[in-house]
Amino acid sequence: MQHIILGGGCFWCTESVFLSLAGVISVTSGYAGGQADNANYEAVCTGNTGHVEVIDVVFDENIIGLDTLLDVFFATHDPTTLNRQGNDVGTQYASVIFYTDDNQVTTINNKIDTLKADGVAVVTQVKVAPTFYPAESYHQNFYANNPTQGYCNFAIPPKLAKLKTRFAKYLK
Repeated sequence: MQHIILGGGCFWCTESVFLSLAGVISVTSGYAGGQADNANYEAVCTGNTGHVEVIDVVFDENIIGLDTLLDVFFATHDPTTLNRQGNDVGTQYASVIFYTDDNQVTTINNKIDTLKADGVAVVTQVKVAPTFYPAESYHQNFYANNPTQGYCNFAIPPKLAKLKTRFAKYLK
């Protein structure tokens, strides 16, 4: 088992994408990268804590590799906008990858170099994993538990459609 922490905008969106993948054991929404020891949704939403909305993805590398997870990550959010994903604006929506071991950073940097060589102006930050703070329980598995919520209905279905089109062979 491995884990990696990914920030690609609203954690409800990224969580719903990664929960759909075979080999992903668990996805926990939360916060990382900030100064406060008591990250919570209300504080992080102000953009003043330095935290990013992230997901902690635990995966079985024998079923799905980090390279594939990164392909999904870069395909299902916009890695070219600094601190913005669609209508979500602020440092809490940064595109960031927090790696959990040195082998991961090599794979991540190679993936970003390939994207840049293909003309993608990637601004995704790559950092060693800081303390991860799980989000409040009502944020966990949010889309599955709140499928009619307005934001979810607007933002998540296009990401899942892209996932099904481009990565069907990796779905549960």
